[in-house]
Amino acid sequence: MFTGLVEAVGTVAAIEPITGGLRLRIAAGPLAADLAEGDSIAVDGVCLTAVEIGTDDFGAEVSPETLACTNMGSYTAGTRVNLERPLRAGAPLGGHFVQGHVDAICAATGTSEEGDFVRFGVAVPVEQRPFLVEKGSVALNGVSLTVATITGDGFEVHLVPHTLEHTNLLADDRAEQLNLEVDILGKYVAQFVAPHLSPATAPGS
Repeated sequence: MFTGLVEAVGTVAAIEPITGGLRLRIAAGPLAADLAEGDSIAVDGVCLTAVEIGTDDFGAEVSPETLACTNMGSYTAGTRVNLERPLRAGAPLGGHFVQGHVDAICAATGTSEEGDFVRFGVAVPVEQRPFLVEKGSVALNGVSLTVATITGDGFEVHLVPHTLEHTNLLADDRAEQLNLEVDILGKYVAQFVAPHLSPATAPGS
């Protein structure tokens, strides 16, 4: 479990094809020193297992399922990625509960500057739109964000200066598409109520 508060922006140092998937080598700076083999780590909001720990980097293996459901298939050497270690018991929860299980791959639709802030638009597949709630939480590339506005094809968020400086959301060298994880609470509620709704009113219909 993660919080969506990015600890560092790393860089994909190397990509090695393996049977059915990929092995990534990620330069993580000082954060790598706190990892042990087998630890979970969120990479652009995707929960991976760290292996082959180095002084300032780590390896992680990406399964076929993860490649199909996330933006990792478009990584190249030099791609910048958001990194976060799991939430520790007793630690403050500053963002929201983020599982590291991506629901959809999304495209940015545009940005506009509003003083020191940036309004950032995202197009979302129709299946995920029922889970978007104005002022609710989403994770984009593992960053916990508040939905500012629901739009016809997705939503907009406001990026504060700290987020602009300490994540890859507006970086030229991030993956072109974004990993979206909607709030898990919405998914559970939808599953519980779906059997009691008519097909026309069920989420995603």
